Amino acid sequence: MKANLFLALAVFAFCGPGLCFAQTWTQTSAPSASWSCIASSADGSRLAAIATGGNGGVWTSADSGNTWTSNSIPSANWVSIASSADGSRLAAAMGYPSTGPIYISTNSGATWTSNNFISDWSAVACSADGNKLLAVTFNDGNGGNGAVWISTNSGHSWISNDIPYLPPGNFRTFLSAASSADGSALIVGSYGSVIYNSTNSGLTWRTNPVPSATWHTVACSVDGTKLVAVPLNGRSYTSTNSGTTWTTNNLPNDSWQSVVSSADGTQLAVVSFNIYTSTNSGMTWNSNSAPRVSWGDIASSADGHKLAAIVKNGGIWTAQTTPAPTLNIKPAGDSFDVSWLVPSTNFVMQQSSDLLAWEDVTNMPVLNLTNLENEILVPSTNSSALYRLKTP
Repeated sequence: MKANLFLALAVFAFCGPGLCFAQTWTQTSAPSASWSCIASSADGSRLAAIATGGNGGVWTSADSGNTWTSNSIPSANWVSIASSADGSRLAAAMGYPSTGPIYISTNSGATWTSNNFISDWSAVACSADGNKLLAVTFNDGNGGNGAVWISTNSGHSWISNDIPYLPPGNFRTFLSAASSADGSALIVGSYGSVIYNSTNSGLTWRTNPVPSATWHTVACSVDGTKLVAVPLNGRSYTSTNSGTTWTTNNLPNDSWQSVVSSADGTQLAVVSFNIYTSTNSGMTWNSNSAPRVSWGDIASSADGHKLAAIVKNGGIWTAQTTPAPTLNIKPAGDSFDVSWLVPSTNFVMQQSSDLLAWEDVTNMPVLNLTNLENEILVPSTNSSALYRLKTP
């Protein structure tokens, strides 16, 4: 391989302590509805939201929420929706307190197929490619313990995973679920009890050293090492070592409905009647400038700088802050792999030999679904080259 010196330059944007999430929230054109859940693609451009009752069903947006389209899916008690990284694959679950199947779309919600597997689903999550699905139930449909189900073929078939039962006298139900990008790391929250997580795609599970609580919402980083869990009433708990140890923090007690994490696990957001955000993996939290309403769920782009939140009986709101992605570089055979976390605003990679004249790199980036990074292969040469990211 030819010797070469590469210097990776980052785009810089001022972001002082607590300011990265000082967004201005804007209501989108989505109709007022009984929204229950929202999901986002990695770049935040594609959104999918589900509602019950009037204006119920699945609504999708391909332009970051500016316009919305109602999808051809039955009106039902929709409780959860998950999206692949590119927004093309969606999984929507009917469920508790009623029962129903999970519907799958492979074309961004244009058409849907039922898996005909009836249960009282409470949450669904998926891998970045949308092929691996994790779904949990509140109970077994007959008042018995809930279950965790895994699909490795986009919902065509499902297997139940063996999660250890709680001590006798404890009833096990599941409320929340999250998945790493490759589907190997999984986390589920249960009602009035504990958090379970798996590091081998659900083959084995372990309980986590957290207090007994109603773990209403959970999220994880793209590799599944950073976890965050928030009970229905209480403070958040975070882990940076796949659940081995957990730390609580200054998030105030509230009726928290949903928590979301950026791909690297640094940017977090949680909703109730307020929206709180963290830029340091949950060590500290700050109140957001969002209006005080009954927020029901929140979704995030991979970089954590584009958020979308639903009001339970209202509209859908979005907020955007300026990302500052950092270029990474590593050898890749006879070339170099230049990568950056997929941003929520457009950036163009440029190259220069002298820091004076810059030109766009014409190679289109490819999204790596294992880490949600854009990647461009650049050839190795005998001369120096400098790279940067620039907004168009």
